[in-house]
Amino acid sequence: MRRVRRFLATGFLLICCGMIGAEQRHLPADQMAKAIRLDSISIPSPGELFAALEKPGKPNWVGQMRGPVGMSYNNRAQIALNLGSLIADGFIAVEAKDSQQVKNIGTDIIKMAKALGVSENVLSRGNSINEFAENDEWDALQEELEATQNEVKASMQTHRDQDLVILVSVGGWIRGTQVVSASVLQNYDERAAKVLRQPGLVSFIQSKMNDVSPEMRNDPLVKDVSSELPEIEKLVSFPPGKSPSPDDVKKVNEAVGKIMTQIQTKEAK
Repeated sequence: MRRVRRFLATGFLLICCGMIGAEQRHLPADQMAKAIRLDSISIPSPGELFAALEKPGKPNWVGQMRGPVGMSYNNRAQIALNLGSLIADGFIAVEAKDSQQVKNIGTDIIKMAKALGVSENVLSRGNSINEFAENDEWDALQEELEATQNEVKASMQTHRDQDLVILVSVGGWIRGTQVVSASVLQNYDERAAKVLRQPGLVSFIQSKMNDVSPEMRNDPLVKDVSSELPEIEKLVSFPPGKSPSPDDVKKVNEAVGKIMTQIQTKEAK
């Protein structure tokens, strides 16, 4: 079952990478179910990015874990972006099979989600994450993280917070791409490096960032993130069938790393 889920996730990611500038395709129902689909947004989850990376080999997931994320943000845009990145960390901890880290991250996810006013349905998932982590139920944990992420976004939509839905998705993608590029650099493999070819997806993300409300678009952090995306699109626009070199991968990693630093440290004006 896990292999089937991995295969579907990889296929979805490859479809996303060619989505913009090409004729739109209709995904089979099972692949559509794997996508994060709220209105017209369709950005692969961190779990899907990591599944695509695992296709050629086994990454060093423990080496990709980071220290605790700040929890004292008072800017809603910054909280949403960091929440997305924190959900990505949850997937990393599951892949690393670190139950204590899963529980720690799960607690932080719930705290951050609560700060954004999500529903009680989201908050109750913290208990499930802890229970699955205690019993080392890794497949169940993967599914619970995906469900938590979608529950967060559904709750935001209910409250008409589409701006935050977009930012959570973007935050997860940025952290996921940082981890994928770092993992490829750590143990370079041409097949794994091809996962980073995402020009259509980055263009799509830019369009979604332009869809946020004028007030949110003028937020200093949101403006900074948006301003970095055109350069990242250039960096991931490798010719079809050609693997990026280690130097190409390093540039992608540095570019998304720069955005992650801004998301974590930039003070709200």
